[in-house]
Amino acid sequence: MILPQGRESVLNWLRDRVPAARITHILGVEQSSGDLARLYGLDEAKARVAGLLHDLAKYFKPQLLLEIAKAEGLELDSVLIAHPHLLHADVSAIVARDEFGVVDREILDAIANHTLGRPNMSQLSCTLFVADTIEPSRGNTPELEALRSKSVQNLYAAVWQASDYALKYLLETRCYIHPRTVLTRNWALQMTTVKETRNLTGESIAPITS
Repeated sequence: MILPQGRESVLNWLRDRVPAARITHILGVEQSSGDLARLYGLDEAKARVAGLLHDLAKYFKPQLLLEIAKAEGLELDSVLIAHPHLLHADVSAIVARDEFGVVDREILDAIANHTLGRPNMSQLSCTLFVADTIEPSRGNTPELEALRSKSVQNLYAAVWQASDYALKYLLETRCYIHPRTVLTRNWALQMTTVKETRNLTGESIAPITS
C-alpha cells in the first residue's frame, strides 16, 4: 500500500495544522499531479499521494524545520539557514515517511523536490513540481494559463517555464534565490531542447544530465 494510513487520516492531520485555503491548494495539487501523471503514462496513484503530502511541513516554525533537517543530516547552506521555509519540502518528505509510513523513494523524492526542484529529477517529481504552480486555486493569469497549456504538451518545458515563473516573482519581490532553482531551470531547458531536437531530426539523442 502506497499510503498505509489512508487518505482521510492525512486530511484530518492537515486540518489541524494548516488553513482551509492551504487544504484547497493541496487538493488542487493532488488532482493536477494525478492528471499530469496519467497524461504522461506515469503512476497516477503515486502522483496523487505525493500531491496530498507535499505541504505537510508548510506551516512548521523555522526553528523546527532547521532542527528536523539537521537531525536528518540534510545539507544546509547559507540560503536555507537564512530562510528555513525553503526546507518545508524536504521536511514534508520526512514527515510523510515518519508520520504516515510512506517508504516509496520516488514519492518521497517528489515531495522533497517540489519547491526548489533538482537537476535530473524523475518525471514523477516533474509532475508535482509543475502541479504545485498550475493547480486551479493559483488563479487564471495569462502566465498561468500559458503554463497550464504547456504542461500538457511538454513536461520538461513546463518545469523550465514554472522555474522562470518562480524566478520572476523572486526577482520582483527581491527575495533570495536558492541555487537549486537556477540549476533546475537550466536542466529543464536543456531537456526541452533535447526533446525538440529529437523530434525534428528523428534521431536518438542522449539527455543532457549535467
